[in-house]
Amino acid sequence: MNIIVKPLISEKMTRISEVAASPKLTYIQRKKGKPEPVAHNRYGFVVDKRANKIEIKKAVESFYNVKVIDVNTMNYSGKVKSRYTKSGFLTGRTNAFKKAIVTLAEGDVIDFYAAI
Repeated sequence: MNIIVKPLISEKMTRISEVAASPKLTYIQRKKGKPEPVAHNRYGFVVDKRANKIEIKKAVESFYNVKVIDVNTMNYSGKVKSRYTKSGFLTGRTNAFKKAIVTLAEGDVIDFYAAI
């Protein structure tokens, strides 16, 4: 079973994985000074719907040679799409999928654009 289907490469996932430009500061942090920007170090993948968190963690660690700290998963159901055409009213569904957000250890990086 192939666990990782594809990496999620979108504006939102890029923003999550990159360094935070303006971290939210508490009142105490504002008084003590501005902290260094911190990297979220989180990456998203579309994974097999039958995969669990342990299998996803092992697959990412072996494929990308990184240390995974945390895995969050969410199931997306297929949405109903419909449209009017010359031949009539057509309905269909988009595919259901499972998304995994993987948090890496500090210092580990996955570069999806290296092979391009």
